[in-house]
Amino acid sequence: MLVLDAPSSLRLVDHPLRHDLAEEAHARPFDPVSAPSQISYIAFLNRNLSLEQEHCLLGQLCAEYEAPTPDETQIHHSVDVGVMRIKWARHSEFSCYTFTRPGWVPEPFERPALATVPAGWLQQLPGQVLVAAHAALVAEHDAPESTTDAAQLFFAGQDLIGSEIGEGAARVLTDFRIHSDGFSRYLLVDRHMGQRQAGRMLQRLFEIDTYRMMAFLALPLAKSIAPELAQADRELAELTNAMTEARLADEPQVLDRLTQLAARVERALSMTDYRFSASHAYYDIVQRRIEELREVRIQGIQPFHEFTERRLRPAMDTCQSAAARQRTLAERVNRASALLRTRVDISRERQNQALLSSMDRRAHLQLRLQETVEGLSIAAITYYAVALIGYLAKGLKVAGVAFSPELVMAGAVPLVAGGVYLAGRKLRRRLAAENHP
Repeated sequence: MLVLDAPSSLRLVDHPLRHDLAEEAHARPFDPVSAPSQISYIAFLNRNLSLEQEHCLLGQLCAEYEAPTPDETQIHHSVDVGVMRIKWARHSEFSCYTFTRPGWVPEPFERPALATVPAGWLQQLPGQVLVAAHAALVAEHDAPESTTDAAQLFFAGQDLIGSEIGEGAARVLTDFRIHSDGFSRYLLVDRHMGQRQAGRMLQRLFEIDTYRMMAFLALPLAKSIAPELAQADRELAELTNAMTEARLADEPQVLDRLTQLAARVERALSMTDYRFSASHAYYDIVQRRIEELREVRIQGIQPFHEFTERRLRPAMDTCQSAAARQRTLAERVNRASALLRTRVDISRERQNQALLSSMDRRAHLQLRLQETVEGLSIAAITYYAVALIGYLAKGLKVAGVAFSPELVMAGAVPLVAGGVYLAGRKLRRRLAAENHP
């Protein structure tokens, strides 16, 4: 069997995006976390914050610990600064920081990982905070014996939401409430998770909370536009009724009102369409992240799936109903406008036809008048031409030519008249040929 040596280097022509697309699968990796650890997470809206500004802020924090800073094009960065690990990520509408400090303290939510961050840097944190959470990752032997004890120790006695995740590899508890320090809380009890699995589970928990809040952003918008939609619906009904009774002179005014209504509806649609579409995309992410938790119910405690579906699902239905109502209203306004425009066009077409008929009658009369004038013109031209011939004949008679000027003029009349008629006819034919090539 013949074996060919492999070439020292294969010269393949790569697609310009090959490496970028390959690295996309490894973007925003999960940081490994081991129990015990304290984790603080902050997510804020970055609508008015550029990437350069975020790099500058992160660079200041890294400089505090003499840690490497991200490249100009990076949208995520993770660095170990010794006392903790800092992770930053920028998304389309929000950015987030995760601070992870290994070790255990008796009161993890009173002395969280964020306490290690310089206070002066925290005060510079821009944007509007949407999610702020502390998490404590503890080993099973350090965790409270019951969920009731956990609620009293860490959650001010509030009702808890939680489940066993990773098919029993860990247990997570939270109350999804903002406590007096402005942060929500998670207690993650490690049974037999690896460091990377613990990092993945923590990240999923934070993402569930973040994308849940991002999805909820559309709910106040859906409620605020409801009165406007109701008013536009009533106005459309009034205009539709007015269309059936509108006179010819009233149709342009009704059409103008319909056009203004269509503009208002389209403006509202353009202002809300992105928010409603984004909310459903975030809701889908929340559902996927909950599925990735692989929950097992804890008796007597509401799991994440049940808690989010109980309130988030109706909110998304409300947003979807508002979006569908907007689109339906826009379509109805467009149909009514098209119908009225058709009526206006038909009325104008009738007016144009009447005008054209009137113009045709006037043109026909003008043609008859022109033909009459042409007949008179032939007689006038013949008269003057024969008179000129008569003067010429009389002059020749005086010069000694023997003939009768009267006979010459009489004989010239039919010749001149015929010549003038034929010349006019030829001219009309030439003009007709030029107008109809």
